[in-house]
Amino acid sequence: MIAVLGLVVGVVVGLLVRPEVPAVVEPYLPIAVVAALDAVFGGLRAMLDGIFVDKVFVVSFLSNVVVAALIVFLGDKLGVGAQLSTGVVVVLGIRIFSNAAAIRRHVFRAWGR
Repeated sequence: MIAVLGLVVGVVVGLLVRPEVPAVVEPYLPIAVVAALDAVFGGLRAMLDGIFVDKVFVVSFLSNVVVAALIVFLGDKLGVGAQLSTGVVVVLGIRIFSNAAAIRRHVFRAWGR
């Protein structure tokens, strides 16, 4: 319940304050969001599997975002930023859909009992 309340408060504050993303960070924000979503879906799957550990989730969340942003940053420096961005999104997308499928299997198995 605290997490939902925090989410609602965060959305409301974001809508009222309207923070601006610095231009330097803009290319990395979508990749960071996809990496964060991967960690969230992985955490939800772990919770349903009964193996969720909060410290592992936090480390996974932060490392996913940092590693994805670093890959895109290095790609920008090498002149292949678009290709590496696409690669990161594809890999994380595959992981997100894999976790979503596992979550779906958990939910429908629970409904069938």
